[in-house]
Amino acid sequence: MRNSALVLGLLLLFLGCSKEKPEAESPSSNYHLGELTILADDSFKSVAEALGEVYSMNYPDTQIRVQVQKEDLAFLDILNGKAKLAVMSRILTEKEALEYKRLVGIEYKPAFFAADAVVFVVDKNSPRTEISLQEIEAELLSEEKNLIFDGTNSGNLNFVAHQLNKDPKDLKFSTISGNENVITELAKHGSRIGVISLNTISREYSPKAQELKSMVKILKVNDGKNSLLPSPKALQSQDYPFTRLIYLLSGENTFGIANGVMRFASSQKGQIVVSKEGLQPYFIFKREVEMR
Repeated sequence: MRNSALVLGLLLLFLGCSKEKPEAESPSSNYHLGELTILADDSFKSVAEALGEVYSMNYPDTQIRVQVQKEDLAFLDILNGKAKLAVMSRILTEKEALEYKRLVGIEYKPAFFAADAVVFVVDKNSPRTEISLQEIEAELLSEEKNLIFDGTNSGNLNFVAHQLNKDPKDLKFSTISGNENVITELAKHGSRIGVISLNTISREYSPKAQELKSMVKILKVNDGKNSLLPSPKALQSQDYPFTRLIYLLSGENTFGIANGVMRFASSQKGQIVVSKEGLQPYFIFKREVEMR
């Protein structure tokens, strides 16, 4: 798995040599009838499930499931026609965007709908309160492997590596499968630091999320000028160093359920769902009140 970039490149080459442009979807495809599976990295599972649930409430004849899949593998499933919708955080390379256009038949246009963040957490009893960008980079080059990610080839790892201009395969770290497991196991690992998605612990109305949140302390990240927590204001301004925009990537070239969910996610109702998930909505809707 540490050679994920090589594997991804080889698979893209294979697809480029062996697969023709897919046939057009059936004209009968529509946005309010049928089934859809959304592929989402473990970091984005919660917000994907919330959007799917509310979409199905609005359109009862649709059935939407969320399948946890590593970000890079989800992209490959979109390319080869195994999936119609995926939640993504990393921007495609120029080569990947060209392959997407050729194989899926539509231009690559990320449908951003929320700002999430990668956060660094320690056990609630730890005296530590912050970590600097320099420390994060040093830890990722250390044989101590003090940073714990939710797995290789994960969205969290890919994003941190990108922000630090590093190749994930060159980094050193520990892994525990799943964001929730990183939190529950953190107390057993002394002074080590967990690296998780904010959405894992940001849901105010989720007893499970609040229980997980009570077990850890979120570290401020010092960028050399300021020490910041991933507050709504810091996410909106993108001042928090590990703010990431997440988007939906469709493998559907007609207006079926996948594109229906994409449109819903950016609507006012969809953005309310994002807000209730404890994330920063990508679109800010003004609230107008008429006084009489």
